[in-house]
Amino acid sequence: MLFNSHEFILLFLPLCLCGYFLISKLGARAAISFLVLASLGFYAWWKTEYLVLIIISIVFNFAWARCIETVNQRHQPWAKFTLGIGVALNLLALGYYKYTNFLVDQLNWLANTDYFIAKIALPLAISFFTFQQIAYLVDTYRKEINEHSFLRYCLFVTFFPQLIAGPIVHHKEMLPQFERNETFKPHSLNFALGLTLFSIGIFKKVVFADNAAVFATPVFNAADAGASITFVEAWLGTSAYTLQLYFDFSGYTDMALGLAMLFGIRLPDNFNSPYKSHSIVDFWRRWHITLSRFLRDYLYIALGGNRKGKSRRYVNLMATMVLGGIWHGAGWNFMIWGFLHGSYLIINHWWTATRARFVASPIGKIENAAYWALTMLAVMVAWVFFRAETTEGAFNIFNAMAAVDLNEPFKGTLFYTKKAFVICTLLLIIAIFCPNSGQLTRYVEKRLTQPSVDKLWLIFGPAMVSAVGFVISVGLIGQLSEFLYFNF
Repeated sequence: MLFNSHEFILLFLPLCLCGYFLISKLGARAAISFLVLASLGFYAWWKTEYLVLIIISIVFNFAWARCIETVNQRHQPWAKFTLGIGVALNLLALGYYKYTNFLVDQLNWLANTDYFIAKIALPLAISFFTFQQIAYLVDTYRKEINEHSFLRYCLFVTFFPQLIAGPIVHHKEMLPQFERNETFKPHSLNFALGLTLFSIGIFKKVVFADNAAVFATPVFNAADAGASITFVEAWLGTSAYTLQLYFDFSGYTDMALGLAMLFGIRLPDNFNSPYKSHSIVDFWRRWHITLSRFLRDYLYIALGGNRKGKSRRYVNLMATMVLGGIWHGAGWNFMIWGFLHGSYLIINHWWTATRARFVASPIGKIENAAYWALTMLAVMVAWVFFRAETTEGAFNIFNAMAAVDLNEPFKGTLFYTKKAFVICTLLLIIAIFCPNSGQLTRYVEKRLTQPSVDKLWLIFGPAMVSAVGFVISVGLIGQLSEFLYFNF
């Protein structure tokens, strides 16, 4: 069920909120049970048959975590082996659904065979709930888990605001919140902030992202089909996708965080204005923060991090980013995208160390501006591989981007290029110069929690302001478009 659908906004969400707070009068256990059932219903809306898969995954991982805990206490030398089996089985399930068809295709290509396997549909959110539960198993092994309630664990995995496309939540960020009585009581501040954040998110998706898609989709479709693309179309199409992906995924995250607030739950930030970054290192501290954290804590550090010398550090960075690319999807383009970002990070760390050795002066404004431009260019180049369906399509885009045509600067047939230029420019200005959703939320919360604030304003102020954007966004919803990260 899409957050930007009328069924969700006008039916599921109001019924879920009312039911949750009414049933919470019977106790926390009843409220959590209701929310688990509602979240499973939310997930089953897409395909009921995959409901069995997520339930099996939840039961297995909770039971295996308890097994790891027991082995850790009684037969400690075997604990790591037990953890390895649990992680391997999770990855095996993920690999079967996500990579089987791709691997068979590559085998046929290499061995000149014709093995056939029917197309395996990718279960919604399998990458997200698999990684979240792998982290839970690892933390159990590290003796960092103090929560043993199966019911709360079910909500930790299935909580519908973050189930489909994150954020990838750490158990320490979420499970303790279910132990507070305040979580199960309606709170005016949570409603004010939640509605505001949800409205910002839906506005980003419907008004910004979906309008940018109008210029990105024709270019990449044409490139994948081998059609001719002009210089301007290639650059505007790539710019449009760069902005579409940002506003689509950050919009989804805003909506997820806002929805969670309505239920008294605070999810971690996932975006911090990544297109304001002045380096690739800074970019990955701001883009998809919870995935970056997972890759760092459970892959990069596990490989040795920077503890085994500079060369090994660079190898670990590359391996982490390539595997991060593969996590996004089965295809050479995702591997190339990961390889590019691994290369960017290695160059970034090398340049930082080299500059510190030979240049003592701090970074000036001109140098900072150059770093920003170079970072944006590097990110855009990598996004071409991320978006194109085929490697040939990506290189078609690059060929067109290199075919400079100054005689007819706005030449193009796929869309109205002047309109695309204006819209992309406006969206880039918003992404770079406007405060992000987290900054706005923290500002509003700080103002609303001041003792002098009128309680009526606390209850109705932000909610009424956000309602304007909410009504505009809902009114503009026409043909529904999925969030881009649903594909991963």
